[in-house]
Amino acid sequence: MADLEDAEVTSKRRIAIIVVSGFFLVSMVVALTVGAGIDKGFHLNPFSDKRGSSIDKSASTKAIKAICQPTDYKQECLSSLTSAAGNTTDQIQLIKIGFQATMKQIYEGTKKSNLLQKLEKDPRTSMALDTCKELMELAVDELRQSFNRVGDIENFSKYKTFIMDLKVWLSASITYQESCLDAFENTTSSTDAGLEMKTLLKTSMRLSSNGLAMVSQIFSALTDLNNPDPSGRRRLLSLDGLPILGHGDLEFPEWYEAGVRKLLTISTAPAPKANKPNAVVAKDGSGSYKTISEALEHVPKYGNETFVIYIKEGVYNESVRVNRSMTNVMMIGDGTNKTRITGNQNFVDGTPTYRTATVAIHGDHFMAMDIGFENSAGPEKHQAVALRVSADEAIFYKCSMDGYQDTLYTHTHRQFYHDCTISGTIDFVFGDAAAIFQNCTFVVRKPLPDQSCIVTAQGRKERRQPSAIVIQNSTITADPDYFPVKNVNKAYLGRPWKEYSRTIIMESYIDDVIQPEGWLPWAGQWGLRTCFYTEFRNTGPAANKARRVTWQGIKQITRRQAAQFTPGKFFRGDEWIKLSGVPYVPGLTTNRQSKNATTNRSVLRGF
Repeated sequence: MADLEDAEVTSKRRIAIIVVSGFFLVSMVVALTVGAGIDKGFHLNPFSDKRGSSIDKSASTKAIKAICQPTDYKQECLSSLTSAAGNTTDQIQLIKIGFQATMKQIYEGTKKSNLLQKLEKDPRTSMALDTCKELMELAVDELRQSFNRVGDIENFSKYKTFIMDLKVWLSASITYQESCLDAFENTTSSTDAGLEMKTLLKTSMRLSSNGLAMVSQIFSALTDLNNPDPSGRRRLLSLDGLPILGHGDLEFPEWYEAGVRKLLTISTAPAPKANKPNAVVAKDGSGSYKTISEALEHVPKYGNETFVIYIKEGVYNESVRVNRSMTNVMMIGDGTNKTRITGNQNFVDGTPTYRTATVAIHGDHFMAMDIGFENSAGPEKHQAVALRVSADEAIFYKCSMDGYQDTLYTHTHRQFYHDCTISGTIDFVFGDAAAIFQNCTFVVRKPLPDQSCIVTAQGRKERRQPSAIVIQNSTITADPDYFPVKNVNKAYLGRPWKEYSRTIIMESYIDDVIQPEGWLPWAGQWGLRTCFYTEFRNTGPAANKARRVTWQGIKQITRRQAAQFTPGKFFRGDEWIKLSGVPYVPGLTTNRQSKNATTNRSVLRGF
């Protein structure tokens, strides 16, 4: 019996390696499709094996069919892999060659494209193209990040961490492509640039979806392999039949060794020298820099150590960009009403929603504390983002985000908010990150006379994306100016921005500002069957679910199911939130003593 079990384990490991390799091929083709679509004239076969090694074509075909089995777009999967795989036997080498050649062709194809010239005629469309270019670069960065981890593909002990991250990164790649298309809404290009871009990205987005399906399938297989159930049943799947993101004992990310260790030292060390920031920003000239942007210019590229920027009291009217290379940045202010970063970019005046953000965060492992983020454009300017977050494993503690429509853009990756206040009118928390809010306050503001108010608009496009907006142990209330108009300008918990929108509100207080229906349609029947909306153990005058809408997407969950959306399980919070020193409850908060919270009220005190 032992020999049979060993053989089965070995077989599953081999299958996992084959499927992971197939995933990378699909990811490569995502990028290749973009390049080929932009420059239809180039032809490249980066997979010719000059060493002469080969495999039987029929065996290769069978392997490709197996790889494509769990995907939603099987024809695209089969055709793309069949045309690209060739006869190579060295799968890792094939992946590396494919990525290198593809990246080169993307940028060369973009330069040769006539699409840029077409789009420049209309200012708003031209800006949409610029946004698209940025987003596609970010999408490719997600693939490049995966490429840099390919060397560990044979190390089975790292599969769980490896695949967890892959799901998050590929999900971000999908979201970036979708955001590119969103940028063309309400443009007036005579060349139908938006439709052209949609056609261009159709195949790449389908292949991205296929890649995510493959990774999800691998995770299920590996969960079964490492956590066998005596009954033979699959263990711990998510509510929509998918593996829970973060299930299993995973290794610590490499970046903790330097960055967070320093953060812990800063957070707990009593010596004054330990509290010295790397940069001090002060409008009155008493610091190292007068603007936040100046301080960011001195952040080491892709640094592993935490770079602390202390922003003294003042109103900073500037556009702040923490770009992808600015990793492990921490910003600390003097309080949300004292240190404020403000701007007024907005959609009405010609800026795409994505670019209206007063502050945009792309650098991974970002943290902010005691800072107010604001977009002061006002409700008449429609979409106007105060804070956009695309960083992975980002933390916001005791911060405020104030605006009206689209205040907080939780764009991509993993994000955690604690003791924060978010205010707005329409969709004032939106995006497709895996974002969890603990002990936060959501404040509905008075809108324009003809507007309703919606707290959330989650943007999950694919059912396998590991993303959601989770509001836990928080308060949903309103500004005093809103209460007199609450029955005219009605407020709702959320609406489905994208087809598989997913929002969980649990263990929270819902004030008498939310309508009994609870949730609002986006447009007609869009997303009502495929969304995932649930409320669990909430309190307050508007928490009664008796008159809630009865869409197919409205779910009733058990305590055990609700626990899967807590930060400890949903996105491995113990591995990155706990080490930051911020207050943090990894599981459910009801029927639990406060001692379960990892509370460090002296985080970076003294700046």
